[in-house]
Amino acid sequence: MAAIIPTLSEGRVSIRAIKPRDAKKLEEELMRNRAWLRKWEATAPQSFVSFDTRAGIRNLLSHAKVGSGLPFAIEYDGELVGQLNVSGIVYGSLSSAQLGYWVAERVAGKGVTPTAVALATDYCLLSLGLHRMEICIRPENASSLRIVEKLGFRYEGLRRRYIHINGDWRDHFAFALTQEEVPGGVLSRWKAGLVPENAAVVPAADYDALSS
Repeated sequence: MAAIIPTLSEGRVSIRAIKPRDAKKLEEELMRNRAWLRKWEATAPQSFVSFDTRAGIRNLLSHAKVGSGLPFAIEYDGELVGQLNVSGIVYGSLSSAQLGYWVAERVAGKGVTPTAVALATDYCLLSLGLHRMEICIRPENASSLRIVEKLGFRYEGLRRRYIHINGDWRDHFAFALTQEEVPGGVLSRWKAGLVPENAAVVPAADYDALSS
């Protein structure tokens, strides 16, 4: 069954379904922010493949058509500034999904990313009825680690050489939230200042265990 991709907003931030016509703007943003984003980009271990924005959007939309993904464009004051993708959606006894994102450097620190992540997580947990949402982050990505800290995603552990990023298999830290942890929603809990302290803290032992 095709996934319904809503438009969701909070203040100056909104997320909406990504569209083929977004390709040119996304490509411009990716090129403008190349130095900012390149070290976090997923890559293909088998071979080098140049990034095709239109093909990437078509691939995301094909996952949406079968209900396994929700590809969003992130907007700030109505301007496209990034992407957020909910992937690996499964129902039944697992009822979970994973979430990834990027935003343009010029809007970093404006609350765009945590707001977008909260909106998408609330939709998945409260509207779609998923039980668990997961975010995996490279240990070096301090900006993304601050996002899960702000929103209170709970640290679950180290995943060794988990995703091929920027030319090699990279370790990731895994964070998650379940329905029971945020019955009123991630966004409302964050806005009310009720995020539990230290939920996203990574133990020193897991930093020590990182691959060299």
